[in-house]
Amino acid sequence: MRPVIFFLLFLQAGLALAQTPITPAGAPIVVYQTSDDYDAIRSNLELAITGRGMLISSTLHISDMFNRTAADTGLANTLYAKAESFEFCNLKLSWQMSAAHPANLSICPLTIGIYTLQGQPDDVFLSYRRPAMLGEAAAAELALIKLYEGIIREAME
Repeated sequence: MRPVIFFLLFLQAGLALAQTPITPAGAPIVVYQTSDDYDAIRSNLELAITGRGMLISSTLHISDMFNRTAADTGLANTLYAKAESFEFCNLKLSWQMSAAHPANLSICPLTIGIYTLQGQPDDVFLSYRRPAMLGEAAAAELALIKLYEGIIREAME
């Protein structure tokens, strides 16, 4: 029985790690899709960020904003069932980005979006902006991508 349980856990971990973006390589926004409960993925995302010692400085409630302002703006929320963006910062990466070029402070705060679409409530999407920085920032860009990818993969586990 034990080998079977180990195999199933190993298989599940392998599938989570094998998850690839649904956007093309080099796209300015990287999007992952998973079929799971929004609230579970949201909780995992929050834990993946705070578990790395970072504080979520703001949570933007995008779908709530669209729903709240629809009557006044005439822009009905036909896009999202649920949508939020988490803003956070990593001190070491912020310093590394700023050392490459002071204007790179515009990359902060770091943001990961989580959303479900109207009519697709069982599909959860996670997204981030692919970094493009000034100066000699290739190492900082790679470190930031690695951070984003690690957080998102952990959230989808």
